[in-house]
Amino acid sequence: MTLTAPPIVTAPVAVNRLTADDDLFLKLHSLYGNALVNQLAWRFDEPLAPELLARFHAHVARGFLARRVRPTRVPFARPYWLPATESLPLGWDSVPVADDEILDWYFAQSRVDFDPETGQVWRLSAAPTTAGGTLVSLVTSHVASDGGAVLFAVGDALARLDENPDFATGSGRLVGTRPRNSVSANVSDACRQLRAVAQGIRAAIATRGVTEPDRNPRPDLPALPLPDRWAPADLVVQLDLAEWNTAAARHRGTTNGLLIALGAGLLGRSGRVGDTADIRVDIPHSMRTVDDPRANATTGLPISVTYRAGERIDLAAVRSAVKRAATAYRDPATTPALQHLQPLQMILPRFVLRHFARTAKAPECLCTNLGETASGVAAFAGHHASAVLMRPVVCANDTSMFRRVEVGVNLSFSTDGHTITLAVTGADPDHFPTRAVLRDLLTAEFESWDLTPHFW
Repeated sequence: MTLTAPPIVTAPVAVNRLTADDDLFLKLHSLYGNALVNQLAWRFDEPLAPELLARFHAHVARGFLARRVRPTRVPFARPYWLPATESLPLGWDSVPVADDEILDWYFAQSRVDFDPETGQVWRLSAAPTTAGGTLVSLVTSHVASDGGAVLFAVGDALARLDENPDFATGSGRLVGTRPRNSVSANVSDACRQLRAVAQGIRAAIATRGVTEPDRNPRPDLPALPLPDRWAPADLVVQLDLAEWNTAAARHRGTTNGLLIALGAGLLGRSGRVGDTADIRVDIPHSMRTVDDPRANATTGLPISVTYRAGERIDLAAVRSAVKRAATAYRDPATTPALQHLQPLQMILPRFVLRHFARTAKAPECLCTNLGETASGVAAFAGHHASAVLMRPVVCANDTSMFRRVEVGVNLSFSTDGHTITLAVTGADPDHFPTRAVLRDLLTAEFESWDLTPHFW
């Protein structure tokens, strides 16, 4: 399952209400701040002029990402998106970054405070390298954009670098406008939401027997002597796409299936789950369409993958599980009840959602396949990036929080058609305490598939 950006279109939209996913990320932001952000990053072997990056920044500031939340006063009416009135300035680090500091520099860019109500929901930063190149990072809030939205906005901005940035003609035209009669429009939306809640409850009752794969509880031990705050272990590795696909085909699998197998195998090698455990793997799947104004248009497909110590994950079984999950989620009758209750989630009081948020669990294994997206956003006015990286960044936080929400591993895959860039995050503090531990486990998993990694 891949995430791709839709083609650029010209039709505008009117009022653009927050979706259930937007609303959930907004509420989580109010509780946890920027605990999770997305990052699109580039490595250039040559220097980029600050003026070029300033032009790129100006286009992003008038594009699809430049949106702010407008709350409503009518009970049950959804907030809506308006073009942003502010943006965070372009960050430029004058101190060159050494090769062994690149990952740390990228991670440091995630330390940013976003404000969805002003539109400060993204940050562009850059730095020279000691080798004479340039690093570029675009960090975005999940409240205002998923991976497909970021790729769409960036692709539009890069295509329009020689034009004047403008909300009306660029991708920003899709963000949304105010209702002509805000009171009546909001009352109408509130009525629609209440009808959606009623329909969702009926659908949930009808599908109460539909189940999803269970996740494994996090073992209490080991409990390592770690500091009160901890930054998840993260790695970026490049691999040859042809070698990857050969390995997948050799074991009766697919490109996507091998990604899932690596994630499950890594989790098993760490000791987070035991022998013969059924691991729940969550696979983001884009629902974005042409003319789609949504900030978040992604659903998750959960599958179960069996881990057996000392063996490779069965790629044929993974392939079958993904097909079954995709088929099930296309039919409301086989969609789990919780999915039907999203309209109800949007109108629940904040204190109820705070309780659920504090008891909710994070994915134990999240595998995002962005497909061949790197080639579409790799060129800046004739300068071609040597590598493009897109990943979720789990920010530093209280060690106890990571243990409580039971985060596992996140993998994010993208390719330019020749080289794979794979981002891996181990967010369980006791099973992936350091980057070195994560690298040793990941190296062993690559060796089992006869893959040759090139770590950043």
